[in-house]
Order: sequence, then C-alpha cells, then structure tokens
Amino acid sequence: MAKKIAGEICLAERPGSVIKKWRHIMKIAQRELAEEVGVMPSVISDYESGRRKSPGIKVVKKIVDGLLGIDEKRGGKLIKEFSNFPESATISNAILDIREFTEAVNIKRFAKAVDGEIILTFGDKEIYGYTIIDSLKAIVEFSPTELVKLYGLTTERALVFTGVSTGRSPMVAIKVTNLRPGLVVLHGTNKVDEIAKRIANAEQIPLILSKAKSVKDLINSLRKKFS
Repeated sequence: MAKKIAGEICLAERPGSVIKKWRHIMKIAQRELAEEVGVMPSVISDYESGRRKSPGIKVVKKIVDGLLGIDEKRGGKLIKEFSNFPESATISNAILDIREFTEAVNIKRFAKAVDGEIILTFGDKEIYGYTIIDSLKAIVEFSPTELVKLYGLTTERALVFTGVSTGRSPMVAIKVTNLRPGLVVLHGTNKVDEIAKRIANAEQIPLILSKAKSVKDLINSLRKKFS
C-alpha cells in the first residue's frame, strides 16, 4: 500500500495534487496529517498547492507513513480494504479502459462527460478515477472476490458498466463484494431497474444513466475530458 501511494506521488507531474488526493480519500485534515508527520500545517498546504517544490523521497516517506499511520489508528479501514486487492491481478479484457485522477472530480462534472442523467446522488461526493467495464464479460469472467480488479488504485472511483440491459446484474455483483465504488454509471439501457435503484440507495452509491450514443463515444469522451 505504501509503495503504491509513494510511487504515484513520485511519478506524478504534480506530486502535491496526489498527496491531496490520498489525504481526501482517507478523509484526513491537513492539520491532522501535519501533526502526524511533525510539521506545520502550512507545509502540507504548500506541497499540495505547489507553492513548495516537489518533496524529496524522505519527505514522501514521512507523508505516506503519516497517512497510513492515521488510518491504522482509526482501525485500518483503508489498509484492510486494499489488503483484498490481489497483487497478481491482471487487467481482464472485460475492462475497456481505466484511469486514475490526481485531483478530485465531482459527480456533476462526471455526469456531463458521459452525457449522463443523475439517478441517485448522496451529497457532494467526489471520485478519483474510473473503470469502463463490459458488464457481460465481467459477470461471466469474475468471481465476487475477483471483482476487486475493477477498482484500480482506489474504490473512490466510477465503475462504468457498458452493455447493460436493466442495470440489475452489475448492482447485484457490487453488493456481494465488501467494496463500494464512489459512483456507478450504467450505459446501454434507457431505464434503470427498480431493484438496481434500491441496491444503490441502500448502499449509498450514486447512480448515473449514461446516454452516450456508443461505447466508443463514451470512452473517447472520458479520455478527452480527463486525459
């Protein structure tokens, strides 16, 4: 887990944005992280805003250790979540595209990118990536434990299911896992099944119905908006 986060920070064009991303995912305040690392809150703020030059390896290690240390004190929710991700997981041909964001994207902005209608939303939720999935292949190929392959680096992402008939099967598949995406987008149907809506509502998962003309248009639009 530490290697994944540190690697993403070090390889990013804007390391501060990645630090901010993971701090938000873990729901950690700047002041709390600063106290854990042993610096002033302004130092964390300066790194995240780009006012301070990119942190060196030692600073990155301290920040990552601080993030994970706080999570561990809270019961290790994120650490436990990522412990379910198999190291050997390979990208299946059921996954049509996958992207990580360095900065948060709100659901309204994402809905516009997929020509989508927001069916359910819960507050001002933000996501940090997306996975576009051939729903039939995913349901046929993946066992419930293998569904974690869909989540990339974080569950705080949109799972975009293509080729759906009603939306029920993808929502049932999500329900049987212990992981909850930040957003589900359904593409390929004109109407969302009521049971799918009930599951999304019960699990507090925002739901969007995409009206993009084709899967190709959907993929191209997302790549263009979030390249």
